[in-house]
Amino acid sequence: MSQPRKFWMRWRVRVGYPVAILYWILAKPSLHWIAIGAAIAGLGLIIRAAASGQLRKNEELATSGIYSVTRNPLYLGSAILAAGFIIAGHSLWAGLLVGVYFCAFYYAVMRNEEDELRAKFGASFGKYVAGVPLFFPNIFRAARQPAVGETPKVFSWAQYRRNREYKALVGTIGAFAIVWLRTWLRARYGF
Repeated sequence: MSQPRKFWMRWRVRVGYPVAILYWILAKPSLHWIAIGAAIAGLGLIIRAAASGQLRKNEELATSGIYSVTRNPLYLGSAILAAGFIIAGHSLWAGLLVGVYFCAFYYAVMRNEEDELRAKFGASFGKYVAGVPLFFPNIFRAARQPAVGETPKVFSWAQYRRNREYKALVGTIGAFAIVWLRTWLRARYGF
């Protein structure tokens, strides 16, 4: 892993806290924008759930289902979640802050994970990379069907729980409650 990528990996969570605080201060949410943002964030949660319910981390290379149209459906779902918060915040500056943070950190994270998968799965990963885009889904490509003798990977609630994806749901609900608090404080105290 390159030095710049190591930096981005190490600082992603640490920088996330002040970004969240600045977002909250800069946000000008209203119930209308929170509702729209929450609907978009819900789509992000569904995409993340679909990916997490198929992913067997460190056991096998996920290439079917949602993984057949994008190599990073979890991060795609996270990007859509971030878009939901950008919309809910209803502030150019808060939105730019979240957008820049996401783009800067998550591109490095995706590339780092690719290096790890390439090292672990070799030629299989190379073949997968050749046919499936890094991030933006190829919506014109049919979902890959399992090869003869290959067990189809289907969504599993047990796998969803093993991957602790429910934490994304709980965190999103809590974060939207904090955005709602910002709306209430603005209406009540002009803050």
